[in-house]
Amino acid sequence: MSHLAEHAEYLVPRDTNPPTPKQRRYAEQFFLRQPPKILYSSPTFRDVLRGGVPEVTFLGRSNVGKSSLLNRLMGKDLCHTSKNPGRTKTMNFFAVGGEDEQGNAGRITVLDMPGYGHKSRAEWGKEIMKYLAGRKQLARAFVLIDSKHGLKESDLALLQALRENAISHQVVLSKVDRILFGKKPKPSLELLRRNAASLQEKAGSIGSHLDNLDVHGPKALGEILACSTTASVERGKFLGINNLRWSVLAATGLHERRILPKIDKTTSSETYSEIMAMEPLA
Repeated sequence: MSHLAEHAEYLVPRDTNPPTPKQRRYAEQFFLRQPPKILYSSPTFRDVLRGGVPEVTFLGRSNVGKSSLLNRLMGKDLCHTSKNPGRTKTMNFFAVGGEDEQGNAGRITVLDMPGYGHKSRAEWGKEIMKYLAGRKQLARAFVLIDSKHGLKESDLALLQALRENAISHQVVLSKVDRILFGKKPKPSLELLRRNAASLQEKAGSIGSHLDNLDVHGPKALGEILACSTTASVERGKFLGINNLRWSVLAATGLHERRILPKIDKTTSSETYSEIMAMEPLA
């Protein structure tokens, strides 16, 4: 089942090749060997610190599952989750990858932006774009789209603004388990085979829509990632999460440096020498 899942979770790869199993494993170790840390939260843009490491930000409509996805990405429940939309009201900064040589708390900063749309802060829109356009250390913005509901007007407005401001961005389909497995409590090989084409069709439709936007500026990165925070193909491994981790490393340039934080023996299942011997990563 995991072999099929690896192909079903990485959709319409038009610009780059999917990560190899070694690359996915490397990305997993990078994120999990040291626990992530909460850096700070800021209710206003003027209070944001400059920062000294690459930064990636996650954006999405209220109730798109952003907080749950970030908890899976970082391997720890640091973001508050709620069934009520608009829970995130501040910009929340997290450090991942362990302390670097310059003493920074993490090698990458992950930024959780407040949701937009229903029950969100209307005034955030222009301010968020102003922040993203001026943030020099921003490596990529990941835009979450609900896989079941597809693109909404607020999503299109954000994606158009990202293109107009030449901000590197990538689309991530969330909650894909609802397409692949429906309401079944456990994923199955049969359901995955049966419904993978529907998920690919959904991603292809979104990709085509974005390609045809009448707006100047660089398009979203070609591959559309697909993730689930509830469906796992094996214990502790959720659909698409390691692919997303690899995309974060690729965006920040850390996919080629083969740098891993010091081993945390409580979470690591492989030795440091085994990981460092995984050549080539590409």
